[in-house]
Amino acid sequence: MNKDQQQKEFLKQQLQWAKDQDCILAKIEAKLYEMRAIAEYAANHELTADKVELLNDQLRELKRGIHSLEQRLHSVIH
Repeated sequence: MNKDQQQKEFLKQQLQWAKDQDCILAKIEAKLYEMRAIAEYAANHELTADKVELLNDQLRELKRGIHSLEQRLHSVIH
């Protein structure tokens, strides 16, 4: 493989890495918007203790999902 081919292959790999990172970031963003919607709902409504617990469970699950995505974000090697 000559130098131009190596450079082209390297750039292809970098492009794929950027696409993978972008996809992970989009998933994180979607989860953050969902968390925001839950927080806004909670702020604007009178909630029972059961409803608060349900919403907190949803927030914790979203937080775990974000943490998992962050781990993938940092584990992608370029």
